Amino acid sequence: MKKLLLAIIIAAVAACSDAFARRDFLRVEGTRVVNASGEEFRIRGTNLGCWLNPEGYMFHFPSQASSASRIDEGLRQLAGPEYMRRFWQEYVDGFITEKDIQFLASSGVNTLRLPLHWKMFTDEQYLCFGPASDGFALLDKVVGWCRNAGIRLILDMHCCPGGQTGDNIDDSEGYPWLFRDSASQDLLTEIWVSIARRYRKETVILGYDFMNEPVAHYFADKEDMYVLCTELYQRLCREVSKVDKNHILIIGGVNWNGKFTPFEGVDFGENVMFQCHIYKCPPSTGSIRPFLRFRETSGKPMYMGETGENTDQWIEDFRKTLDSVEMGWTFWTYKKLDNPRGFISIPRPEGWDKICGFLSADRSSYAAIRDAREAAGDLRPVLDGFLENLPFEKCVVNYSYIRALDFKP
Repeated sequence: MKKLLLAIIIAAVAACSDAFARRDFLRVEGTRVVNASGEEFRIRGTNLGCWLNPEGYMFHFPSQASSASRIDEGLRQLAGPEYMRRFWQEYVDGFITEKDIQFLASSGVNTLRLPLHWKMFTDEQYLCFGPASDGFALLDKVVGWCRNAGIRLILDMHCCPGGQTGDNIDDSEGYPWLFRDSASQDLLTEIWVSIARRYRKETVILGYDFMNEPVAHYFADKEDMYVLCTELYQRLCREVSKVDKNHILIIGGVNWNGKFTPFEGVDFGENVMFQCHIYKCPPSTGSIRPFLRFRETSGKPMYMGETGENTDQWIEDFRKTLDSVEMGWTFWTYKKLDNPRGFISIPRPEGWDKICGFLSADRSSYAAIRDAREAAGDLRPVLDGFLENLPFEKCVVNYSYIRALDFKP
């Protein structure tokens, strides 16, 4: 009996120790991320892309429905506003659940990057979100899931007011108006301060990723916007630090998080980490050499927030490259429709091509919308089939992809 009691006590102490470890804030120390004991924490994980910021390519949709707002517009034209209110609620409820988080934790993932849309934290209607309290309630739920699973969480503002990228990725109007519109900058700052104030004591959260992939390379005035982007980052660091000194502040490079020269010599604060992205490159050290140089000159950590979308062999080779240079990573992305290049794949429902066909049809006038809808017929059962395939237990686990990342599904 005494041995059993001792075993129970030891197990309880171990559990408490694990729980305490998860309560530590992570912080920047030189070019490393460390816990309260000074032990290095190497980020190894994935993104929860397409959940709260749907992107058309992950549904195999045509370019006419490439962003969240364009997807919503097209599907409303096809299925009606009342149906779509239900659709988006079931989509958000089913795309990621606690089962997904537990599966990721059991595979060995220690960090998740969560792409967010700015409208979630305002009273603007977005997907199934109404008042700002809806967005915070969902985020509270995810934080709780990650706490239960022992996973750290990076909050990524994938879509900023006005648009920081000027492409479908930020659900914008085709130009990075954020850097030209002071009201949008004020709103982004207000949103981040609200998030920081709410979660300032939450140790599950690793850090705040202020702007995903700011300033695409397309624009003739991009050099001017680099300066404006740098100034906005400084403002965000300054204002968020006033209410929250606990969390790491994450600075992504311009040009799809690929260029850091505009930040050389710029002081963003102490608890700062830089973030790079790269796709479609040789999976070798040469592809990331500029990022490594900036890590050296800045004296701050550099973290690969997005990469992947490639073969299992490429994934394995590049993951090994990142590990060899001690760079943390979250590969893109956890879950997509009918695609092996992620942890799990949503089965494609029968008739899905008809959805894509409607979205690619001419809908440039109300008459054209009517004609396209009549030609398509009632496709709501197809959309219902997609929703039925969303839950984790209905999805296909891509074991070879997971093993390529050195996880154990």
